[in-house]
Amino acid sequence: MIQLGQYPAASHVIAHISDTHLLASGRPLYGQVNTIAHLGQALAQLERSSAKPQAIVFTGDLADLGEPDAYVRLRALVEPAAKRMNAQVIWVMGNHDERPEYSRLLFDDESDAPQDRVYDIDGLRIISFDTTVLGYHHGEITDEQLDWLADVLASPAPHGTIMALHHPPIPTPMLEAMGMLELRDQPRLAEVLRGSDVRAILAGHLHYSTHSTFAGIPVSVASATCYTLDLSAQDRLLSGVDFGQSVNVVHVYEEQLVHSIIPVGDTTEVSGFPAAAWPQLEAMTPEQRLEAFSSKTSTFNAAEVTSSGPA
Repeated sequence: MIQLGQYPAASHVIAHISDTHLLASGRPLYGQVNTIAHLGQALAQLERSSAKPQAIVFTGDLADLGEPDAYVRLRALVEPAAKRMNAQVIWVMGNHDERPEYSRLLFDDESDAPQDRVYDIDGLRIISFDTTVLGYHHGEITDEQLDWLADVLASPAPHGTIMALHHPPIPTPMLEAMGMLELRDQPRLAEVLRGSDVRAILAGHLHYSTHSTFAGIPVSVASATCYTLDLSAQDRLLSGVDFGQSVNVVHVYEEQLVHSIIPVGDTTEVSGFPAAAWPQLEAMTPEQRLEAFSSKTSTFNAAEVTSSGPA
């Protein structure tokens, strides 16, 4: 495929999915949200997209109640799709997950210790970092975890590091109630991350997409595949809705990262071109493409665009 813009292809592509909240027996969440179907559609849309991820990072709350059967169903749904995409699956603990079940059923390891792991994706380091607290929904980090993290980051990775955790270390101005469930003692984490090779922080927990920075590092919070929170709801402390689910895709370049959002759900195309038009683009010179697609007076821009091409 030819390069149409100024940038070469990304060195790495990472999919970012969060808050699947599966229940045992595949039963619906709150009696009406089909979390299995939503996750299945999210994976199907990711697979048919142009993303071609090398890894799929799930930033926590994989199982709503930490039930063993929910983790079994999660693996049965995710792993075949990841295999078809040739993508490494990276799990992250969330506050709804239970460490013994998470560890045993996802990693075949009996453990109730913090679930911190390091992955090497063709020179890009991804750290799965556990910020959960036994019996609670807010986040905390132990001294031992911070020491471990500092030791890992002491040696830079060839393409830098992406850190994945469940509780995002950012303010939540659109939903103040989430402040009660945030990651505590964030300045201690900032001390370890500042000046390191961490290029991005991926998180979940909020059930809506948002972006910020932490210790000078971009933070991207993925929405959820189960249900989202309505930030425009009136007279509600919290309002969960079965709408607006999405998947994030991270493209890693030499000097920057690009975060894109794929909405999950059926859509109606109102304009577009078929893939069969691509060879026509490749056959043009850069100057011809500029005149055909950038000029406001070109036949392309003057035409009525339909799903099968310009009229």
